[in-house]
Order: sequence, then C-alpha cells, then structure tokens
Amino acid sequence: MALDPDDYSVDELREELDTVDETDELQAILEAEQAGRDRKTAREAVHRRLEAVGADVAGDAGGSDNGSDDAAGGVEEGTETEGEYEETKETVGDEAEGEPVDEVEDEDEPAVDDEGAAGEVDEPQTRDKKHVRALADGHYEDMWVFCETQQGDLLEVSREMLGKARELMDQFAEEYGEEERVVAFLMGDDCEELAEECIAYGADVAVYHDDDRLERFLHKPYTEISSHMARGEGTVESTDWRDYDKPRYVLFPATNNGRDLSAKVQAELDSGLASDCSDLFIEENEVSNPVKTGEPGVKKTFEKVLHMKRPDFSGFEYSTILCLDNPGREFHPQGASIIPGSFDPIEPDYDRDGLVVEHDMELDDDWFRVEITEYDQLEAGVDLTGHDVVVCLGRGIADDPTEGMELGLDLVDAFEDAELGITRGIVTSSYQFDGHVEQYAKEERQIGETGQVVAPDLYIAAGVSGAVQHKVGMDESDTIVSINTDPDARIRDFSDYFVEGDLFEVLPELADAVGSGELAPEAVADGSGETAADDSGETAADDSGETAADDSGETAEDGEPDDGADTATGGETDD
Repeated sequence: MALDPDDYSVDELREELDTVDETDELQAILEAEQAGRDRKTAREAVHRRLEAVGADVAGDAGGSDNGSDDAAGGVEEGTETEGEYEETKETVGDEAEGEPVDEVEDEDEPAVDDEGAAGEVDEPQTRDKKHVRALADGHYEDMWVFCETQQGDLLEVSREMLGKARELMDQFAEEYGEEERVVAFLMGDDCEELAEECIAYGADVAVYHDDDRLERFLHKPYTEISSHMARGEGTVESTDWRDYDKPRYVLFPATNNGRDLSAKVQAELDSGLASDCSDLFIEENEVSNPVKTGEPGVKKTFEKVLHMKRPDFSGFEYSTILCLDNPGREFHPQGASIIPGSFDPIEPDYDRDGLVVEHDMELDDDWFRVEITEYDQLEAGVDLTGHDVVVCLGRGIADDPTEGMELGLDLVDAFEDAELGITRGIVTSSYQFDGHVEQYAKEERQIGETGQVVAPDLYIAAGVSGAVQHKVGMDESDTIVSINTDPDARIRDFSDYFVEGDLFEVLPELADAVGSGELAPEAVADGSGETAADDSGETAADDSGETAADDSGETAEDGEPDDGADTATGGETDD
C-alpha cells in the first residue's frame, strides 16, 4: 500500500487518492481506513475514487453516479471528521506545544531533513493550506517583542511590553525549569542606543537593524526584516546567538503601525494573531476538540500556551484567545498585539547585562519605492494622562450634544487639574456640535481600547454605558463615579459611586458643588466622604447621606457598586 490513510486528513486524502489508479491499491487503502480511524467521509472518498477508476476502465458514465453518491451522503468538499464540531463547543486557534506529530511531505516537493532543515525558506507546504509551510519537529524558544520607535525614542508601549514579557518569562522559568529569553527587535536609523535601552527595560537580547531609510515606518521593509530576524536568517554574526527555528511567542504594540506589522509578520511566520489584547498569562490547556486532538473522545494537554485576553465583539465581555493548531502542523509563534497602557514598565536598570546584536540583511531597493520628500510635524494632540481628574462623556449627551459637551467642560473647569475625555461612541457618531465645542469631539480625546488609557485619582463618567472596550481605558482609576439614567448600566458594576440621574441635570449641580467648595474632589477620591464645607462625613448639600450631585435619594454615598446589565442612556450601548 503506497499510502496510509491514518496519516492524512480527509481533505489531504482526497488529493492523494487522485494520484492512485490501481483498484487493488485503492481497496487496500479502504481496508486500512476501516481498520484504523474508520471515518465515514474518508471511506466515501475512497469509494468515489474506486467508482471513478472503474468508470474510466469500463468506459461507462461514472460522473452521475458520483453526483448521486454525494447527494445521498450529504458530504461537501472540505468536510473533516464526521461530527467533530458537534461533540465540543470549544473553539481555539493555532497550535502551541502538544505531542509531536510527524509531517508527511508532498510527492512533488522535497522532504525536510530531520537535521537542521526545519525552518528554511523552502519548507514543504501542507496540503490543506497551500500558503502555509509546515515544520517537522519545529523548535521554538523565547518571547520576542517588537519595540516601536518614533523620532529616535522608544514608544512607551514598547517599554510596557518589555516589562510584561520579563514578568512572563521569569514565571516561565519557575514553572517549567527552562530559561528562555526576552528578545527585543527593532529597526530604524541609528538605533543601537535604543537597543541598549531595551536591555535596561527587561530584554535579555536586543536585535536591531540600522538603515537611514528605516527612520519612518514602511510596510514592506519592516515586514521583511522582522520575518528575517524571527526565522534566524542573516549573517553568522547576527544569528549565532540562537539555535531554534522561530520564536515561541511574539508581541507587538496595538498602535497604527504595530497593528499593520503584526498581521503581516505573523502571516509570514505561518501563524495567527490575537489583536488588541489587554492581559497575558502562560499556562497549560486541556482540549477535547477532535480538530485539535486528532480523534474524537480524546483529551490532549497543550503546555506553555499563551493566553491572550481581549474584549470580545459584543463589547461587554472578555475572550481569551489561544493559539493551538491541528495535529501534524506547527504554525508557531503564538502572537498578540497589546493595547498601550495595559501594563506598567519596570524600573530601568542601565547596568543590566544583555546581548545587543546588529542584524545583517541586504535590503531591496524596490522596498523603498515610496520616497518622502516633505512632511509637517503634527501637534502632539491632547494628553489625558497625568491629570488628577478626568471627566468622560458618552452617548448620553445625544439629546443635545452641544449642551452636553458644554456641561462636561464646565465640570472640568470646576476642578484644579482636570481634562475632558469622550467615548468612541461620540467619535463615530453623527452628532452635530456647534463650532465652539466641536474640537472636543475628536478622536484625540477618545478613552478606551482604541484610544487613550487613563488612571486618574477621580474618573467621572457621564452617559457612558461601560462596554469592555471603554473599561480597558479607565478601570485603573482610583475612584470611578458614573452618572446614568439606567440603573442597570454595566458601568455600575465597576463604579465606586453610581448616580442614577440625567447628566443634563446632575452635571450642573456637581459643577456648582465642586466650584463652591461644598464637595471636595479629594473627599470623593479617597472615599472619606468628607468635604471642605463639612467634616462630618455628609455632604453640605444634603444631610441625608445622599450625594450633592443628586438629592433624589436614588444613590447614597456608600461607595458600593451594584450589579446590572450594560445599557447606555437612551438605550444605546457605548464603549
């Protein structure tokens, strides 16, 4: 028997069967399938090939028989193991570490030698994903971090990712007893000093590529260089510090450039990507999905799996993304892009030992066909971080957007150190603002997953429902006060104080109370309940224990959050 059906998925087996013309050999394959995995769809594929071969020999019309057979069996091209999606509700992505499975090479492609061939550019392609190159017994190590630069400096998110990577790989060493490294990789014009800075912020190795043409981000050269580095290609001098095929993990910043680069590089490395993540941890994961285990009813434990948490598409929950692939294919590395502000950078240690490596690669002139002849330096925009108080407006201003914005600005002015933020719902809305407040509705003030991440002493959210995407940008605030007409708004779940009321009524009262000194912001922020006007623990506006902002008796100053669903004022959700 020329081929063993157990070595193939059903799709792969169909392709192989097309090369077999001997009836005896096909019959042997059928018997082997029945004695082995005994997949209905695989048996039907062999039967169809037997009929096709018989029709060719006898000269009768086998095409209509095949069509009837397909209709009777209800089998479509591309169907894998029968029932594989019915037996489990687990859904997971591309492969981490499980049991090694040998690859079977295509007949028309060269085999991969066990010694040293894995990881080369001419890796054989898998049958069901022709664009993907399979690694037989691939070797993966280390956590790589793309450190984005701008105007000759590291972006803060680069330092944040290095700190998290350092934490993860220290835990990795304790858990598995294996020392693997944090590898920073970067490129630009005269960036050796930045590579050294990466060592200070937690990297064990910093690989950099210097070229004055790389001063600004360009898709093609940045993608090619990053992939070249990750595969361990280049001169001996730039690659002899490692002995593995590809990185185990790769992190990118979820910036405009980082989002572009992450998708392209992960595709080049034959892997997937979890985008816009806000938390990471590494642990084992047990999977029963037959697509991942290889057969129904079997559980398989994958070790060293990077768990990547991100807000899901509903906007109200978090999903954890795993990178686990099907048996027989290894498409590492596991990759994620990280929302800026998700982690804290570590204190830099400029005496820390580390390896700085200059990467060597010839860059094609065609990669630089776009020439920047002139550019203007844009203003830095609005920085919402570093303020004592942040007031954020959401879709609750919909009834009168201009007045809502004015009320938010009045409250900001009442504090000594405050700034105004908005949600994505306002940025993407079609609200019409008068000219004097229109500038405050721009994306530069957006707070959330795709905006700024803030952590003030006091965060006041007015008309904000509390979607996960918004929570990512503000849940590290010391004290959160939310104002909403919906008592079940999701933001109530993570607020220290909740005011049930109309922001158009509450904000003016709150601004007056703060401006007159009746309500001291530090009293709200530290939870003492004391104000400048009264140190008894009650507000000067009301002796009943109710808030100065709302004397309706709807919410007391107990600081206790409540449970509820996420619905914005006016019935709209907002991030």
